[in-house]
Amino acid sequence: MHITSKELRRLWLDFYKERGHVDIGAVSLIGDGQTGVMFNVAGMQPLMPYLLGKKHPLGKRLCNVQGCIRTIDIDSVGDESHFTFFEMMGNWSLGDYFKKEKTQWSFDFLTKKLGLDKDKLCASVFEGDKNAPKDDETAQLLQQVGIKKENIYYLPKKDNWWELEGEGSIGTPCGPDNEWFYPLHDKSCGKNCDINCNCGRYVEIGNDVYMQYKKIGNDKYEELKNKNVDTGFGFERLLMYINGLTDGYKIDVFLPIIEYLEKISGYSYDKDAEHRKSMRIIADHMRTSTMLIGDVKGVLPSNVGAGYILRRLLRRAIRHARKIGIESINLVNVAEIYIDKVYNDSYPLLVEKKDYVLNNIKIEIEKFNKTIETGLKEFDKVISGLKRKVEFMQKSNPNYVSTKEDKTISGKSAFRLYDTYGFPIEMTIEMAQEIGYDVDEDGYKEAFMHHQELARNASAIAKSGLASEGEMETKYHTATHLLNAALKQVIGPSSHQMGSNINSERLRFDFACDHKMSEDEINRVEGLVNKWIDQDIEVTKEIMPKQRAVDIGAEHQFIERYPDVVSVFTIGGVSKEICSGPHVNRTGELGKFKITKEEASSSGVRRIKAILK
Repeated sequence: MHITSKELRRLWLDFYKERGHVDIGAVSLIGDGQTGVMFNVAGMQPLMPYLLGKKHPLGKRLCNVQGCIRTIDIDSVGDESHFTFFEMMGNWSLGDYFKKEKTQWSFDFLTKKLGLDKDKLCASVFEGDKNAPKDDETAQLLQQVGIKKENIYYLPKKDNWWELEGEGSIGTPCGPDNEWFYPLHDKSCGKNCDINCNCGRYVEIGNDVYMQYKKIGNDKYEELKNKNVDTGFGFERLLMYINGLTDGYKIDVFLPIIEYLEKISGYSYDKDAEHRKSMRIIADHMRTSTMLIGDVKGVLPSNVGAGYILRRLLRRAIRHARKIGIESINLVNVAEIYIDKVYNDSYPLLVEKKDYVLNNIKIEIEKFNKTIETGLKEFDKVISGLKRKVEFMQKSNPNYVSTKEDKTISGKSAFRLYDTYGFPIEMTIEMAQEIGYDVDEDGYKEAFMHHQELARNASAIAKSGLASEGEMETKYHTATHLLNAALKQVIGPSSHQMGSNINSERLRFDFACDHKMSEDEINRVEGLVNKWIDQDIEVTKEIMPKQRAVDIGAEHQFIERYPDVVSVFTIGGVSKEICSGPHVNRTGELGKFKITKEEASSSGVRRIKAILK
């Protein structure tokens, strides 16, 4: 069976619309700040409030095809299966139908709509443990719809159970899931070549999560009255299987891009294996870059947060364009193909923002092109210098054995490539690895911090933002630590202090953030700070060696500016920071915390002003 990407999208949505679902459409790729992640990484993520009990305005049966971005494995992109942008086909029951309907519908869609062989289709279910029973119900339903008994596998909690973890997870829904598997081919690698085999023959194509329990404690659950279903099927992966492909970059989403790259480079994707990886990286990174800039909350290249990820993707694509001998300006044409031919129907906003998207990609390419040539020469000089050092040592001592240090680029050299030539540290690491070298990443971080220190007003930093050290200034300083901790919980770990200023009437705090904070985010930050104040947490001070403070995870800015012995202030389990300023003894002394203003400070940096009542 041959199915195009546009046909698969329509088949999914029509299938569930026929069964009473409403297409809720795709939301922004950029995280809303409520889940602590920079991007939406799963189709269900934007629906979390409704899975937790909030009523959805469009009803109890929902479906969509949601774009997602995962950048944790950027370095893996280049093989046949990794993508930074991908789509999830989802459908949900919010307290409506449950296992019986869902097993039947998933089976029908896969076998009747997509033509997958029911005898090859496999599934896994929860094997049960001392805290929750074996999911025999789903296993029996799977047999009833047509899955062979021998193709149903009972797997442990780590494989077939979904629940939220950490603070705030108590009281949330959770439960077993049913994962669907299909073989890429019929050739067994040997004995017991099934879904548990790591040979790669079987790959998960979808997942039905049955939220039938309420989490009441660690490994403690009770039955829910209103049970939910959360389904997610990988769009690109299914498209590959349906069309009998084993290379994800041969689906029609990428095909026009690969054909264009072949045409302008003169290389064949199939025949020139040494250039295939570069073609895949260009195809993937330009797709993600196009989607990020064209998103409803579109970001632009920068050195902070989501903008940094975007810049890294674009610059990596530029480098690989050079590797296959094409002018990097042609990457603008790649983005245009995605907008005009691939996603013109499914993402109409891309078409509306076409000129904006292409222009900003062009600006980033031109900006990087000004320095990449000399930067690559500088990189070669660094490598040549390391090689000459080894040659000299070997000539001086014929018994000299080369060390790891001999093939490691120093932190200062790596920072120079970043600061002067715009090479993200990840690019320098990748280029080094390609020729068998390492990079001193810790040394790079030290050089980076030292550079930031020099760029700031030394006297202002030394005073930690304090104009004087009266009673109110002391309170505001402790409040700043609580604010910093709250922002990390609400915005995410990428949020970090960029500067502060305190007087007797207010605090001002600058922090890394790639978007204007929503009213909900502001309220959540304010609420967390006031919760910690109400808890009247003890503030303790401990003097220790600077390195020990770093080792125990104390927050810090510009570590090189601190003396060898530092003060670490700890506020319960909320905050631990290296600091030279004064603090109150308990958070209860602070009074009521109120955010009065949230605004832009500079590109990728937001500013909060707050008072204590």
